[in-house]
Amino acid sequence: MADTLTLDPARQNEVPSGSGKGTLRVLLAGPRGFCAGVDRAIRVVEEAIKRFGAPVYVRHEIVHNRTVVEDLERKGAIFVEELDEVPPDGHVVFSAHGVPKSVPVEAQRRNLLYLDATCPLVSKVHREAERHFAEGGPDSRHILMIGHAGHPEVVGTMGQLPAGAMTLIQDADEARRVQPDDPHRLAFITQTTLSVDDTAEIVAILRERFPDIEGPKREDICYATTNRQEAVKAIAPESDLVIVIGSPNSSNSQRLREVAERSGAKRALLVPKLADLDWNVLDGVETIGITAGASAPEALVQEMVKALSERYTLRIEERIVKEESVTFRLPSPLGP
Repeated sequence: MADTLTLDPARQNEVPSGSGKGTLRVLLAGPRGFCAGVDRAIRVVEEAIKRFGAPVYVRHEIVHNRTVVEDLERKGAIFVEELDEVPPDGHVVFSAHGVPKSVPVEAQRRNLLYLDATCPLVSKVHREAERHFAEGGPDSRHILMIGHAGHPEVVGTMGQLPAGAMTLIQDADEARRVQPDDPHRLAFITQTTLSVDDTAEIVAILRERFPDIEGPKREDICYATTNRQEAVKAIAPESDLVIVIGSPNSSNSQRLREVAERSGAKRALLVPKLADLDWNVLDGVETIGITAGASAPEALVQEMVKALSERYTLRIEERIVKEESVTFRLPSPLGP
């Protein structure tokens, strides 16, 4: 990890550069990077390796970040797509995105010891879906899930209920077109990593079309997604360029890039890590905003800032819109 040159917002410190290439103002969004659910999922894998020894198998990427995945592979994790790749009596971890109910059932059938690293906030959405479904009883509602087709979280959530119990709504147009069998017996849930603004538009359309629709008791979009989007909104209007550090398959990272563009940044780019940065994009840039998706480690931010300091004299400002103190306990048998 880089030194502490980026982390004192009160100093708005300058980092001397020997390159003589001028001054660059750096706006660091806060909060950024790992959320509590991602941190917990990574610790589940690390503690499982310590407890049971390598290898520990992980179904799908534990979180959507190649740097994290490669680090865990070096420690003894083996990532697989499906359980049939796990040997008998193997130890397997389910990713933070959650899995359909059929997956733990299959793990039990094969006598695999499994640990569920599903983010507790995703699990909350699963329980909401079950509540709305109500086991097919008189209070059962058809569920409209707002999310992106094929995303592991959506696959896992829709897999909590029988086929046909949910309809996926991906955008405002689909919200306008959906024709449920009974418009008076509806509920909606959402993927936790969506754009707050886009989701609000979709929900508004559904509520206007279906006044009896029932929503979650608390917002489904997780606190970390909301906070990171608000932080990007705080820096985007002043930024010639916003760099979002995160993987292309990370939904929350992609949404940060979109939010930056909509909030006034002249340009916004998703960059997985420093090696992927095309330095030509900084031509003419006087103020750069930097953030990181909820599955991107802070070390990648530090690496980016250190590299910038070698080319420019930096004026660093950290814009913190909210402090985060959320933590999640590890699942049994790893936690107390």
